[in-house]
Amino acid sequence: MKKEIKNQLEDKKKAKLKANLKWSLSLTVVAAIISVTLSFISEIAMKDVSLLIGVIVILSFIGIGIIFDMVGVAVTSADEAPFHAMRSKRVKGANMAVTLKKSANKVSSFCCDVIGDICGIISGAAGVAVAAQITKIFGISTLVSSLIVTGMIAALTIGGKSLEKPAAINNGNKILYQFAKILSIFSKA
Repeated sequence: MKKEIKNQLEDKKKAKLKANLKWSLSLTVVAAIISVTLSFISEIAMKDVSLLIGVIVILSFIGIGIIFDMVGVAVTSADEAPFHAMRSKRVKGANMAVTLKKSANKVSSFCCDVIGDICGIISGAAGVAVAAQITKIFGISTLVSSLIVTGMIAALTIGGKSLEKPAAINNGNKILYQFAKILSIFSKA
């Protein structure tokens, strides 16, 4: 009897490990596709772009990264129970919130790691075009302009994420619900 239970537990561990590996592989492929797509769009958009537009593009990617990081943190800190109550009252977005919460580790990984990291990488790549414009307009060295842009991108990204995390933890239910309402527009969940 004990051996049978032990075998069942081992089988469950193996199945969970296999599912985690499958998820990780899927996430890697999706990350590559999203990264290449966004990088391609960024390269096209940033070619011969003005300084103002370049800065707007960088700030947009930083903002998207911060927002998705906030959602990733919120989904892990949210409480599932209120969404079940809302679901029983047929509140729009409640089903999606429950679905997201039940997969909090995957949602958080996708939002924080995939979207957040890709936005960080692409904002850095877009920074090259902005640094070139700064060099051209202000006549400073490429090294100095690159350091300035890199420093600003890092500061805004890190500062934004450090401000957003406590808010996401303290308002996890509200943030998750708002995100779920938006997603429920595109889904029947």
